[in-house]
This record gives sequence, C-alpha cells and structure tokens, in this order.
Amino acid sequence: MGALDEGPRRLERGQSRCVYCGLSADRVATLEYDWVLLEPDMEPLAHTVPAEHRWIELSDGRVTVYGVCPPDPFQRCRIEHRLACSAQPLPDLWPWLTSLRGENGRRVDRQQAPDPPQPPKRLPDVG
Repeated sequence: MGALDEGPRRLERGQSRCVYCGLSADRVATLEYDWVLLEPDMEPLAHTVPAEHRWIELSDGRVTVYGVCPPDPFQRCRIEHRLACSAQPLPDLWPWLTSLRGENGRRVDRQQAPDPPQPPKRLPDVG
C-alpha cells in the first residue's frame, strides 16, 4: 500500500462568509497557494466569462485563471464571489465599455438638462 493507492491528495477547502455581504462563498486554493472566494453552486460556460475571470478547477482541488481564447464551447468555469457580490462595485471588466457607459450617462444628462440661455439677437452698442 503506497501513496499511489491512496488516490490524488486534495487540499482542504471550505466555505467562508463574505465580509461585504455576509453570504457564504467557496474558499479555494489557487495554483500559487493563495486563496480565492468563488461563487458557490455556479459554473457558467467559460466562453461567457471574460478570460481573466475564468477559474478552472485542477485535479488536486486548486483553481487557476483560464485565459485560453477561445475556450472549448462546453468548458465550465467558476467565478469569483466579488463579481456576484451585491455589496461590492463591479470591477472594470472592459475599460472601453466602462468609458462608453460613462459617456452615455453624460449624454443622457446633457439631453435632460434645460436649454442654455440664448445670446441676445442684437448686441448692445459699446460706445
């Protein structure tokens, strides 16, 4: 009976509570042996998640970011709880989209603002 008969060793994992919203999230070790909180019971298709936010589970229980583009159309992944946490602001997933959303907000404000005062039709004499 050697180590091979025992099967792969898995790292301990568990659930932790989010300090922002109080909901539980899966606490999982990363490839670098750091910890990340992942959204529990959610495995979206990898191609629907931006590459730098796809977490794939490895055979030893750790997870790593899966930046392969395009991913296998049937590949599932995990996402960080912070993306789904209602008490934290959504990170800037696509800077150009964030800029566009900001500009669209300013356009709405300009359209809803009252018309600026018009200059007089005739300028007064300065003389």
